[in-house]
Amino acid sequence: MKDLVMVFKALSDETRLRIIKLLGHGELCVCDLVAALDMIQPKVSFHLRVLKKAKLLQDRKEGKWMHYRIDDADMFKRLILLSVLERMSEETSKRDKKRLEAALQKRCADRQSGKPVCCVPGNKQKPKE
Repeated sequence: MKDLVMVFKALSDETRLRIIKLLGHGELCVCDLVAALDMIQPKVSFHLRVLKKAKLLQDRKEGKWMHYRIDDADMFKRLILLSVLERMSEETSKRDKKRLEAALQKRCADRQSGKPVCCVPGNKQKPKE
């Protein structure tokens, strides 16, 4: 019962729902989520910790960067997430996706011009349309 309460508490915040929606398109680095949500990194990391503690996300570290993806191992949690994502407003998620795309394009341009970028190239998944 405690796990179920943690899941619903984790999903009771708009920012965390926006994170889940963005991660529904694939794995993202914290820096990608910061850009997409237009928030500071500590605030985004706080929300990611809540989602991870509820076992809704998995993470992996690559160098100094953390990458997150939806943990779809538990069928029940998967169904809850699908239900939640279906009912979310598209207006907010469109703005988030637009900012994410702009950040990914900027990183690609920076990488091509030799400027330092936040994440290690090669393991990034571009969000699906």
